[in-house]
Amino acid sequence: MSDHEVKTETVKIASTASVELAALVATPITASKINRAIILLHGFPSRDLVAELAAASLPQLGERIAQLMLSHGIVLDFRGCGKSSGNFSLGGWVEDVKAAIDHLARELAIDDFWLCGFGTGGSVGLVAAQDLDSVKGVATVGSPADFDDWSADPDQLLAFAREVGVVQDAEFPGDLADWRKQLRQVKAIEAAGKFQPRPLLVMHGSEDKIVPHFDARLIADSHGSADLRFVSGGGHQLKHDPRAVAILLGWFAREQIVHAGDSLTS
Repeated sequence: MSDHEVKTETVKIASTASVELAALVATPITASKINRAIILLHGFPSRDLVAELAAASLPQLGERIAQLMLSHGIVLDFRGCGKSSGNFSLGGWVEDVKAAIDHLARELAIDDFWLCGFGTGGSVGLVAAQDLDSVKGVATVGSPADFDDWSADPDQLLAFAREVGVVQDAEFPGDLADWRKQLRQVKAIEAAGKFQPRPLLVMHGSEDKIVPHFDARLIADSHGSADLRFVSGGGHQLKHDPRAVAILLGWFAREQIVHAGDSLTS
């Protein structure tokens, strides 16, 4: 891996329910055509990191990916977060990933996608990727195996979503029953099995107090051959842990070499 100069631009992407997404695209400046992208997916907002700032710490990682890996490094703002419009729904976030991949494939001629999701973003990304052949590999970081805890008390979740700004419209959701049903339908543990045999990295902090590390084992076991990594002493916000970042970059570099070799022999 070697450093390249990088240019960045913000693109707008149409998603479902008339939502307009914002994505920051970091591209290495090179004479070669870049047809590969690593999309970074942020987690659910918190009181410390509200919806407007949910992806705030990821652009640096996206630029680092572009510098080192001859890939587009892309940071997607899910609906209700950052510069994207709309309000949170779990199924809507799955659709946002699919819409971003469709847009980037069409507009930038990318056909080699890799996803890296943190917390909820990892679960959502894996669920979206299970049916998309253009996604060659996924990394989940501190991600839940399912959202059964949310579906057990959806009213509390909705109140919290309003508090942190990921739901802003007073009349949303128009169909409360469907919004609740999506919490039961999005399951990373099921998607992991369907994603096989494509590569999956499951990383988790050993001291994560938000998502139990047992979830990581469930996701990895469902896949069957996932690379399961625990960061000793790490908490939930592994995107700030240099050890976790090194694991991510190393895993993507290795798997892309393997993928390139497979493509040549197929």
